Amino acid sequence: MVVLVLERVTPSLRGNLTRWFIEPRAGVFVGNVPARVRDSLWEKITIAVADGAATMIYQTNTEQGFAVRTRGQGSREFVDFEGLWLARWPGHDKALTAKPTS
Repeated sequence: MVVLVLERVTPSLRGNLTRWFIEPRAGVFVGNVPARVRDSLWEKITIAVADGAATMIYQTNTEQGFAVRTRGQGSREFVDFEGLWLARWPGHDKALTAKPTS
């Protein structure tokens, strides 16, 4: 299983991905493709994403059962924290470490 989330990309890229995936919501693609096809599509996505962002979550043999690939600055940031993938809003860690003003 592969889940792709695309932000600020061209309609042609989204159209090309509908050959392999379904698009249940705008910019969200879900499908089941072999690893070779997945990797080939990721190469094409990273070239075509330009100023947009792409996130790929795919099934693999890890503790969580999936891995994450990202390209560009998306609305979420994914962090590998000791082998576990966590999602956060960009800049969120700054808010946690900021000292309160008196």
